[in-house]
Order: sequence, then structure tokens, then C-alpha cells
Amino acid sequence: MSDDRMRILTMLANGKITPQEAENLLLALHEEPSAENPRAALKNPKFLCVKVTGNDTVDVRVPIGILRTGIKLTALIPPQAMGHIEEHMKERGFNFDLSRFKREDVDELISNLAEMEVNVASRNGDNVRVYCE
Repeated sequence: MSDDRMRILTMLANGKITPQEAENLLLALHEEPSAENPRAALKNPKFLCVKVTGNDTVDVRVPIGILRTGIKLTALIPPQAMGHIEEHMKERGFNFDLSRFKREDVDELISNLAEMEVNVASRNGDNVRVYCE
């Protein structure tokens, strides 16, 4: 175990930092940000984050593990119901077959999410940021 990692865990054990702060520090140990893409080194993101600032304030962190769990749960959906779900998804512009998702596909998707960042400045003064950490 590295000295930095041990120091972070010791600070957590001594109550000097919160579990969230410890997690952020441990994640930062594995990142090697570059000027072009500071998030590119994050290989295994833990959360999908949505932050809105300005007139409205929103701060949402969704565990990425939900994606894996959701894919696993699709195996429990009866074929007739799956056909109905896929039909409704196609009507709404989502044209893909959930039954063909494999663990490797989900892992690749999650890995690629680490590099994703969306920033929007709206006309009403809100700023929206979607990213992974």
C-alpha cells in the first residue's frame, strides 16, 4: 500500500476527513490529469454527476453500479415484455437490443464515460455540467 493511500486511510480512521473526502482523495491518487482532458486518466468512474448552478441549483450523483445492475436485471424480463419494451424504446429514438448487452460492453461503456463531460450555459443563466468521477 502506498504512503499516500495509508495517510488518507489514517486521516479517515482518525475522523479528520469524511468518507466522501477520503474517496475523492483516493480517486485523485489514480488520476494523472492533462491540460487537454483532466478526466481522461479516470479509468473506472464511480458516479455520474449532474450539477446545475445559476437560477436553479441541482447536485445529483448517481452510482455507476446502477448501470451494471440494470443490465443484469434485463435478463429477468420475459421475452414478450422485452419485445414490448424495445418497441416503445424505438418509438422514442432508442434503437438497440437490450438482450445483446454483454458485461464487456457495459465495462467499455463505463470506461468511456470517464472521458465524457458536457457543459451547457443556458440563456436563463443556469449552467449545467454532466461528468463522471
